[in-house]
Amino acid sequence: MKKSHSKEIAKFFCLVFITGILIFNSGGVSDAKAAAVPDSDDTYEEFDPTVAEEYVELPDVPEAQFFLAKIIEVLDERVEEIPGGYVEEVQEVRVEITSGQEKGNVLTLSHGGIVTVDQYQKVEPGDKVILVKTFNADGDAQYYINDHYRLTPMAIVLGIFILLAIFFARWKGVGSILGLGFSILILAQYIVPQIIAGGDPLTITIIGTFLIAGVSLFMAHGYNKRTLVAFGSTMITLIIVLFVSKFFVEFSNLFGRGTEEAMFIQLGQLSYINLRGLLLAGIVIGTLGVLDDITTAQTAVVGELRQANPSLSLKELYRRGLIVGREHIASLVNTLVLAYAGASLPLFILFSFNDQAPIWLKLNSEIIAEEVIRTIIGSTALILAVPIATMLAAYFLRNEKISDQPLSHSHSH
Repeated sequence: MKKSHSKEIAKFFCLVFITGILIFNSGGVSDAKAAAVPDSDDTYEEFDPTVAEEYVELPDVPEAQFFLAKIIEVLDERVEEIPGGYVEEVQEVRVEITSGQEKGNVLTLSHGGIVTVDQYQKVEPGDKVILVKTFNADGDAQYYINDHYRLTPMAIVLGIFILLAIFFARWKGVGSILGLGFSILILAQYIVPQIIAGGDPLTITIIGTFLIAGVSLFMAHGYNKRTLVAFGSTMITLIIVLFVSKFFVEFSNLFGRGTEEAMFIQLGQLSYINLRGLLLAGIVIGTLGVLDDITTAQTAVVGELRQANPSLSLKELYRRGLIVGREHIASLVNTLVLAYAGASLPLFILFSFNDQAPIWLKLNSEIIAEEVIRTIIGSTALILAVPIATMLAAYFLRNEKISDQPLSHSHSH
């Protein structure tokens, strides 16, 4: 691959992406920002804690402390009645603190009672748990078991995943793992903090996804013409999805309040966050994962067709690549729907259990509507990405030299 060709492709796709973002921001983001500002009739006086302190002297209570602990022995298991006529299971346990300043201390405490403990939350000797130390208004310390400790099992599962990826994909697996780490870094260190700081969720996410797609793709597949085409196809499809998702969400009268998490954001200290913009941002991030897969696959298909038969014309490359792409669509649409359904399975069970509401009323709820629209937008992005990636790959790779290294082996040495 000639470096001049790569530079021209990169310049072309960057120009397309920047143009699309400018057009979208001129008409869409201003509306999203305006939605975050309450109407004049809905304004309220913000609570000022300094004013409350003038009337009520707040006690100086130390902050909660967290420790790792190990269950030594379960002394007793019983059922206790709590206010309201309810009964809850209680375990009397002896625990040893294994971290922090109180390491080595052995305590006897109750697990359950007011805090509901089901069969899966019960503890057994040898279990590692998280112990919380709180203080009441008088300054007296109180201990309770917050949760099981899961970081060690999670680390083991992650290690198995990394080993499998490296064993079967070799250096490409290493690149994909590094790309995954970068994606998490962008989410945790840029997108989330900027949204919390008051930035527009959609604008921030657009910038973040541009960085994620660029770095993760090139880390996994190396810098070559095929990766550039896959990256450009992803960005072009993503711009189209931005307009489609904004239209679908507004047309369906969705406001981003269909989950408990959104309700907590709206009622808590983060009430200034634009929930509709946050909904759109989540859709864009979820869609990006689908686009990465389809664009790299279609680019590789067209590139391999060119390697196998250099005499194929632009039209023939596109036609043959599209045949494979259609099979990819048929399988991925079903995969995408099942993935969303699996993630929302408790929600579907909850709504199915409610026999009093008719089916049309259940489907009309914002909770269900958000999941339906999210799935449709993801599937739409997948369908659009196939012809876009196939056409761009056929155009830019039709003159690819036979001696060039295929995408499937690039960055492997």
